[in-house]
Amino acid sequence: MTPRPDPSRHSHTGHGQERPLRRRSGSDQDLIADLRRLDGRNYGAYKSVTGDWDYGDFSLAIDRVQSDPYAPPSSLRALADPRRMGVPADCLATPDQRLAVADYLLRAFHEALGAYAPSGDVHIARAGQEILQRSACTVDPERVEVRFQVRMPAHGRTIQGGAAARLFDLDVPDTVMATFDFVSEDAGERVEALRRHVHALEDHRALQEALAQRGWIAFVADGAVLARRSGISQKPLEEAVPFASPDTLRQRLTLPHAGAVTGMALEPGVTVIVGGGYHGKSTLLGALQRGVYPHVPGDGRELVATVPEAMKIRAADGRAVSEVDVSAFITHLPGGADTTHFSTENASGSTSQAASLVEAVELGSQLLLIDEDTSATNLLIRDARMRELVHADKEPITPLVDRIGGLARERGVSTVLVMGGSGDYLDVADRVLMMDTYRCLDVSARAREVCAAMPRQRSDIQGFDEVGARTPLRARGGAERPKTKAQGLDQVVLDRQTVDISDVEQVVDPGQSEAIAWAMRGLLEEVFDGHTTLGEGLDRIEALLREQGLDGLTRFGAREYPAFLVRPRRVDLGAALNRYRALRLA
Repeated sequence: MTPRPDPSRHSHTGHGQERPLRRRSGSDQDLIADLRRLDGRNYGAYKSVTGDWDYGDFSLAIDRVQSDPYAPPSSLRALADPRRMGVPADCLATPDQRLAVADYLLRAFHEALGAYAPSGDVHIARAGQEILQRSACTVDPERVEVRFQVRMPAHGRTIQGGAAARLFDLDVPDTVMATFDFVSEDAGERVEALRRHVHALEDHRALQEALAQRGWIAFVADGAVLARRSGISQKPLEEAVPFASPDTLRQRLTLPHAGAVTGMALEPGVTVIVGGGYHGKSTLLGALQRGVYPHVPGDGRELVATVPEAMKIRAADGRAVSEVDVSAFITHLPGGADTTHFSTENASGSTSQAASLVEAVELGSQLLLIDEDTSATNLLIRDARMRELVHADKEPITPLVDRIGGLARERGVSTVLVMGGSGDYLDVADRVLMMDTYRCLDVSARAREVCAAMPRQRSDIQGFDEVGARTPLRARGGAERPKTKAQGLDQVVLDRQTVDISDVEQVVDPGQSEAIAWAMRGLLEEVFDGHTTLGEGLDRIEALLREQGLDGLTRFGAREYPAFLVRPRRVDLGAALNRYRALRLA
């Protein structure tokens, strides 16, 4: 595949042709002097400082200069040797350690901006509570690279050379040096904070390895703080009730840095979480949902882990569905629609959630996370009275309660389900947890007693057929000027198609949405050929990201040195593809 040309690397000659911009080089003083000389000139003259500038302790690469004051800001990189920076060798030895160092440095840069560049002219990607692979900062044993943006000062379209000189003499280097300094006399606390960041990632990785080795699907450590400040904040709630595991589910393990840890270990099968309203059911499920990612020190969920491919499944009225076999849940639709190859431009709550369940199995998820509050009720349950009133031959929906056991037994896919409104799931649950004022209790024995005392006519359907692999066809947007972008956590835009991913709840960073957009562009235009299955295509993207990092997405048209990409999970990229309305399959 040939990378697309980056227009930022060329300038026009005036004869309809382009020539490569000449990259200059020099010292920081050369750059500052050049900026002063540009004072009063037309804004386009800023492009003359494109190049590499030596600041002594670090170098500054100006890769792209904005075309006018109202265009996206200019793209820069700060580069240094981590050994000269004072980054401890025990934080650079493994890829995981280097990923954590990069995540920490990005946060440190953002914090330094408030002290050294309060004008807002210097900007870097923001990070949430998760430690993730980000293009804004990369670290290897011999180089640290931080990517950020600068808005070049102007009055109208006239260069303000003095302001630009001050920006590159004070704001930028002071921010960079504050970020890169681990050697000064007062840097001891920062070194320890860096180590805590690395250790948080390593302990979470060790937890996920323990899940695989011991056959667990999730672990929640005693003392974890699960409650968040609000529905729009992922910061921990002050004075929250710390998690305490039920004695029957408490396990002990030893982590590389946290040492001996106890907590609740969930085994495969069907786990039902019950309890009164506002007692913490959805809070526990939300912690498991985010447990696919490591969290920063102080988050409270550092020692909460779920299997990496766990997927939150919810209803999504109006989503597109492309040739998904939903016959396990929906049959004999009015009009005779084929539910073994079900497609729609406007799915209902039940059909959308049924499709998402089957798609998750196709994508290889081992664990489904479901909350009744965000589910289609008619897909979850149908009680005895309704079964008596509406006979099976008149009801096309087979509820999940009839399928969930077969899903676990036949396909090895576990489910953790929040259910407060129906006791039907108690019959099929392997374990039942009750949340009582944020205390977690194992009430499995009591649930069995209730089922024995109040039996219901069960209609479990044995087995769950294997989900076939689908094979997408190549799809080109056809737009004269291709558009590839993301809008927050909720939308991906490919040319004329807007993909709603708001129900893909484990996309937690806007940079993941942007990376998904570029990966979708590559899959749809270059990878899928009518012979490559959806899973095989996703595996190729995973291999690309593993070998080349997020910069590998530049081969699909992403700008050179992308600064705002964050690595998405394979299953979330697959979920976004499944919501692409123009998806066609062989």
